[in-house]
Amino acid sequence: MSVSGDAVAEAVLQTYDALPRKCKPVEATADFFQWVPLSGIVVVKGDNSRPECLSLGTGMKCLPIDQVAQANGSVVHDWHAEVVALRSFNHFLLHECLELSTSPTRTSPIVRRREAHEISDILGLQPFSIHDNLKFHMYSSEAPCGDASMELLMEAQADATPWPLDRRQPATQKLPGLLPGREFFGQLGIVRRKPGADLATLSKSCSDKLAFKQCTSILSSCTSLLVNPANAYLDSLILPKSQYVAHACDRCFGPAGRMRPVANRTWSGGYAFRPFRVETTKHDFVYSRRSMPASSRELRTSNIAAVHNPHVQEALVVGRLQGRKKFDWKGASAICSKRMWMTTLQVLAALRTPRLLQQVSESSQVRRWKDTVLFSDRQQVKADVRAEALAGWIRNDGDDFEVEVE
Repeated sequence: MSVSGDAVAEAVLQTYDALPRKCKPVEATADFFQWVPLSGIVVVKGDNSRPECLSLGTGMKCLPIDQVAQANGSVVHDWHAEVVALRSFNHFLLHECLELSTSPTRTSPIVRRREAHEISDILGLQPFSIHDNLKFHMYSSEAPCGDASMELLMEAQADATPWPLDRRQPATQKLPGLLPGREFFGQLGIVRRKPGADLATLSKSCSDKLAFKQCTSILSSCTSLLVNPANAYLDSLILPKSQYVAHACDRCFGPAGRMRPVANRTWSGGYAFRPFRVETTKHDFVYSRRSMPASSRELRTSNIAAVHNPHVQEALVVGRLQGRKKFDWKGASAICSKRMWMTTLQVLAALRTPRLLQQVSESSQVRRWKDTVLFSDRQQVKADVRAEALAGWIRNDGDDFEVEVE
């Protein structure tokens, strides 16, 4: 028996309600109401288990491309809610692995050590796996930006004529290879960047990133070095009824839509195309834009991005800890790339796995680690998906940070 969309939404919404005030938009006033998207990852253990929220995130902005090179791994590039929830989930997994690696008697309800016969070049070299009886679900309070929400965008316009690109001329002159955001919304099924009025970015839309995750799993690169991806796929995506357009989601995520070229595909190392179901919930988020009270005159966006899982709780502004200077290491979030890679290396050091440690000890540059045999299976998946299903994908390179191997 599958879990209901309402049950998944309730688990995320109740977890969010318990967060402190600093993680939430300011309270509504007569002048304005602040809104923000919310996403969360929920786990269900077996058929009759109550859904448990493992991670959540809020947010709706990303780092402009001209600041990516300055980030040095310490600034979160993309703090849209879906991405924050996924990064928070990976942070949770890394710390479960760290606790398992440093305490022989420790057990985890989510992660387990793999047996020797499970580890090979074909099956993957990761020392950990996710338990077999778990299913993961994602709730999002808004339709993911990009292809899955284009019909909603068109419906909201007084004039549904696609916007011409010259409205964004300054940005396109600055970055000729810029992907479309909301412009040309009559073109469906294409890769898009994060939307923004004057935002030059190569951060792909949440629709595209979630479609990609159906092949690469919901593990990030650093987590995939430790945890085998076979059991790390979403079972469903839950959206409020008002945010669900069936044919848009089928086109964006489904095996008969733009992902058709990789439908039924499997790769080495536990990777496969594992499409999630898209289902609905009657529940809405208290800080969604649809929740604005009649007494408030103006709808505004919140600049707070909340991060939560059992191991961490943070409030971010512009990709770093609230109140800290941009690009200051003291303001680096627990879910920034550099901190997560540092945790990965801690686990490898604790496990004393010579083959894995040898590969990463040859360089301190994370970009070079991703070119080693350790990531060959994952890189092959990404190359195939970019070439066959999500054509037009432009990589958001430039943040070539280093992490020292001790």
